[in-house]
Amino acid sequence: MAEEMQTRREKIINILLTSEEPLSARDIALFLDERDIRLILNDLKHIAKSVRKIEGGKYQLVMVPAQCRKCGFVFKEGASLDPSRCPKCKSEWISPPKFKIIKKER
Repeated sequence: MAEEMQTRREKIINILLTSEEPLSARDIALFLDERDIRLILNDLKHIAKSVRKIEGGKYQLVMVPAQCRKCGFVFKEGASLDPSRCPKCKSEWISPPKFKIIKKER
């Protein structure tokens, strides 16, 4: 499919399928020249559901959870996709969650 004909979510799926490393929402926004990170985070929630339909459920969106760079606290996977403060040490030095679409191992 021609890139200009793809929806933003289709572009995000292609980026996450072809990237070597997991990407943060900010990284994805830079690829798409998008300023609104919240828009990307919202798209990722929908992509997590729709990616299961690719090739009969052979793919899944995985997330490397956010982590405090000061004390090492790892946020739960179901926690906010954009945490602003560590609940343990109150630091705002947070490594954002990162995302990748991988093929499921069966």
